[in-house]
Amino acid sequence: MTKKYIATPSKTKEILNKYKFSFKKSLGQNFLVDVNVLENIIKHAGIDQNTGAIEIGPGMGALTEQLAIHADKVVAFEIDQRLLPILKDTLQDYSNVDIIHQDILEADVAEVIGEHFKPEQEVHVVANLPYYITTPILMKLVRDKLPVTSLTVMIQKEVAERMAAKPNNKSYGSLTVAVQYYTEASVVMTVPKSVFMPQPNVDSSILHLVMRDNPPVQVDDEDFFFTLVQASFAQRRKTLRNNLTSYFKETYTKEEIDVLLTEIGIDGTRRGESLDMAEFALLANAFYKDRK
Repeated sequence: MTKKYIATPSKTKEILNKYKFSFKKSLGQNFLVDVNVLENIIKHAGIDQNTGAIEIGPGMGALTEQLAIHADKVVAFEIDQRLLPILKDTLQDYSNVDIIHQDILEADVAEVIGEHFKPEQEVHVVANLPYYITTPILMKLVRDKLPVTSLTVMIQKEVAERMAAKPNNKSYGSLTVAVQYYTEASVVMTVPKSVFMPQPNVDSSILHLVMRDNPPVQVDDEDFFFTLVQASFAQRRKTLRNNLTSYFKETYTKEEIDVLLTEIGIDGTRRGESLDMAEFALLANAFYKDRK
């Protein structure tokens, strides 16, 4: 039975040959050819017969097929027009799948959810994301505060580790803080290159993001909070004081920055990677109030 699934090397080659399909490097196309990996992704995503699923970049439909088997409804966004007839063919046995030909970065995903899923239905994003555009896609989805329960995505291992990192870790940075402001992040499995066609140059990981109802910290201005976090990591080897002095050079002297840091009890000789989310919130709120 398994050999009939799209996610096998032989079936994928058969489809490639039938449609004379060539991979586009510019779209980061690496198709999964291992059903066990896909079933693990679906399990970690919490997909069942009552849930809806949104997929990004279905390719030839390997993950889409498994989602269709396990979920109530699947909506997939595909940017490559050449794949539309292939998906129509490979997914013809599944009446619960809708393919939308659109760039996810330009889509009104909230509107799509309202149109395609039942009211109050639990919806999960599940995707094998192209490496070259992983961060913009994930940041759009979490910042749009969509009515989704979680995002479970296959991404480059190094990027997954950055998004799920803890303070005092070389992977911890401004991206970590941004992702974890909106979600609870965890790396749930590592995936070898060998389960893709063609094989990428790096290993992948499955990142599971559970959307938060509310951020873990209270900030006076979200945009300023993220700006200050980025400034704190501008040069990782520099101290917090030096990074902030460089960023605020038109506004504050180093001495004034020292006074602010002392007032909130944060040592300016620390590096950005040592601060947790609560300390960044404290820092951002102090500078925001002082600027006003």
